[in-house]
Amino acid sequence: MSRHTLSVLVENRPGVLARVAALFSRRGFNIESLAVGPTESPDVSRMTIAVEVAELPLEQVTKQLNKLVNVLKIVELDPNATVTRELLLIKVKADVDNRSNVLETVRLFRAKVVDVAPDTVTIEATGDQGKIQALLAVLEPFGIREIVQSGMVAVGRGHKSITDKSVRSSG
Repeated sequence: MSRHTLSVLVENRPGVLARVAALFSRRGFNIESLAVGPTESPDVSRMTIAVEVAELPLEQVTKQLNKLVNVLKIVELDPNATVTRELLLIKVKADVDNRSNVLETVRLFRAKVVDVAPDTVTIEATGDQGKIQALLAVLEPFGIREIVQSGMVAVGRGHKSITDKSVRSSG
């Protein structure tokens, strides 16, 4: 099994997310990451879905997704030709003794402190999955109080866009 990232354009209508998620659930696939948001067209939303699955079952799910009336286009993104980002908000213990070390870590990872309290700091970081995991590993010894993490968003590199053609596609 390997990780696959799908960029799915759908009609911006109520219930579409539930139908897409249900399709993965019925097949027994766990969605590892899911982000949904508007596109340059107000009638279209983009779902970025990351799943760990073998190639053949993914192809079957993609074909079933294409049959859903609200699905406009599906593209599996090539990890070598894709920009991916996640957003992390993390609240870390930062008392007088370790605050300077926490702040130095924030600086090294090019993250931002977005809230300061007497005994904690809240940090905002964006990056690919590797950077986010590395930051979490370095901050863990300080004491993590709370984590909020977005799903991955992804877009292909270069000038091409999956919205260039309005035809239904699975690759």
